Amino acid sequence: MTWVEAIVLGIVQGLTEFLPVSSSGHLRITSAIFFGRDAGASFTAVTQLGTEAAVLIYFFKDIWRIVRTWVIGMWDRSVRSSLDYRMGWYVIIGTIPIGVFGLLFKDAIRDTARNLYLISFTLIFFALVLAFAEYWGRQTRTLENFRMRDGIVMGFAQAMALIPGVSRSGGTLTFGLLLNLTRETAARYSFLLAIPAVVLSGVFSLGDVFEPAEPGTAAPSVAQMVVATVIAFAIGYAAIAWLLRYVAHHTLYLFVLYRVALGTLVLCLLLTGTIQAT
Repeated sequence: MTWVEAIVLGIVQGLTEFLPVSSSGHLRITSAIFFGRDAGASFTAVTQLGTEAAVLIYFFKDIWRIVRTWVIGMWDRSVRSSLDYRMGWYVIIGTIPIGVFGLLFKDAIRDTARNLYLISFTLIFFALVLAFAEYWGRQTRTLENFRMRDGIVMGFAQAMALIPGVSRSGGTLTFGLLLNLTRETAARYSFLLAIPAVVLSGVFSLGDVFEPAEPGTAAPSVAQMVVATVIAFAIGYAAIAWLLRYVAHHTLYLFVLYRVALGTLVLCLLLTGTIQAT
C-alpha cells in the first residue's frame, strides 16, 4: 500500500463511517477506482477502530453512565428500571446478531460480499428502503420510549451491514424510523450499538491486515495503518457532531439520492469495463 492510498482511505473512512452511505462500500469503491485493487475487509475493520475511538470520546459521559449503572444493577434492583441500565442490556443483546453472522459468514464477507456488482445493488436498494422509512415513519418515539424489541430489530439491521454497501448506520437508522423512533434517537442508539461489534472486529483483524489472505489485496505497513486510523478518528469525530445536528432538523433524502447516484455510477463503470467487480 502506498502512503497516498493509506491517507485517502483514512479520510474516506472518517467521512463515511457515521453517514448512512456505507463506509466499507466507499473504501471498496475508492480502492477500485483510484488504486485498481482492494484494500481488504481487514483494513476497513482496523480503521474503524479510529472512528469508534471518536464515538467513545464524544459519548464518554453517556457511555460511562450506562456502564456504571449496568454494573451496579447486577446487584442493586433499585436501578434496574432506569433507562441507563436497560440501555446497557439493549446494546449487549443488539450486538449478538452481528457477532453470530460475522463468525458464520466470515469468509464470504472477506471475499464474495466485496463484489462491486453486489455493492452497487445494495447501495441503490437500501437507499430506496431508507426513503420508504423516512416517508412512512411517524418519528414519535424518543430514547425514553426505547424497548428491548427496538434493540433487537436494530441489532439485526446492523448485522446486514456486514455486506458492503448496506451501511451500518443506514440500516439502523432505517429500521429505527420504521419503529417510529425519531432520527436523533435512532442515530444515538446506532452509535452506542456499534461500539462492541466494531471494536472487537477491529482487534481480531489486526493480525490479518498486515498479511491479507485475499489475493490482490493491498497490505499497509504498521505506520500507514496507524496514520489511516488516526485520520479516520479525527474526521470521524467531526462527522458525529455534524450528523446529530443534521438529523435533528433534516430528512435523510439527501443520502438516498447520493446512494442511488453512487450505485448507478459504479454500475456504469462496471458495465463499461472501467473497473473490475472483483
